[in-house]
Amino acid sequence: MDTVTTANLTKRYGKHTVVEGLDLQIPAGCVYGFLGPNGSGKSTTMKLLLSLVRPSAGEVRILGEPMTRRTRRRQLARIGSLIEAPPGYTHLTGAENLRLVRRALGLSADKIDWAVRTVRLDRQLDKKVANYSLGMKQRLGIAMALARQPSLLILDEPTNGLDPAGIEEIRELLGNLARRGVTVMVSSHLLGEIDKTADRLGIISRGRLVFQGTRADLFAAATPAVLIDTPVPARAEEALRGRIAASTLAGGIRIEGIDNAVTARVVADLVRSGVPIHGVRREEQSLEDVFLNLTSGGRL
Repeated sequence: MDTVTTANLTKRYGKHTVVEGLDLQIPAGCVYGFLGPNGSGKSTTMKLLLSLVRPSAGEVRILGEPMTRRTRRRQLARIGSLIEAPPGYTHLTGAENLRLVRRALGLSADKIDWAVRTVRLDRQLDKKVANYSLGMKQRLGIAMALARQPSLLILDEPTNGLDPAGIEEIRELLGNLARRGVTVMVSSHLLGEIDKTADRLGIISRGRLVFQGTRADLFAAATPAVLIDTPVPARAEEALRGRIAASTLAGGIRIEGIDNAVTARVVADLVRSGVPIHGVRREEQSLEDVFLNLTSGGRL
């Protein structure tokens, strides 16, 4: 079962469309990495899921139930979130902030204790939040979001500004939560921060969802350039001119955007033209390369 689904989710501000036609599917018990450049619509999408802003069109469903003004209060009781800056009164201690959360939400002390232990903040509760590191503030914010023991946790850029050790702590925490059955949606503009944690990826660019699936799906959908090794790259490029756009390299040519069938025809044409072929292969791509291609061009 999917914890979150959206259909044609759209948000416009006047004539400016921020999010357009999103069809999200977030399976239960996974870490869903929501990726995109700054300004691509990630935060707006999360606010739409939380009913903090109203959609211009489309629908949000949480655990199969529509998120509407009528159902919002009941739905939010099953959701924890950390959007933008970590919450908390800096002149109070961590413990005092959590007592405020407990009273506001009518929670038991056991739930607060569980949230604190989960984020490993129990030894820091007597410090004022003003003296917390950024990583500790993020953990306090996540503890507040976890206190009601939600089915869904939505985190907007939780690793922003953290050092490598802090990033690794957040990764480990998210993985542990998913293993306990919590569905986690976490956004970032940096693929490397999400890749090691997320089971499923959604990539947004200019307000549109350009990819959704697993890491393996992402690689399968990408079409790396073809590299053809030949001692006469200029002759090879000349033989293909007018039909296939090729660029010359030291020791060969490079052709973008062709599938295996076209590649076979190109090789056959070069052989017929008397161009010696020493090797044919696809250019190696990192996940970062695929992500950048997606978000710069809006497609694979």
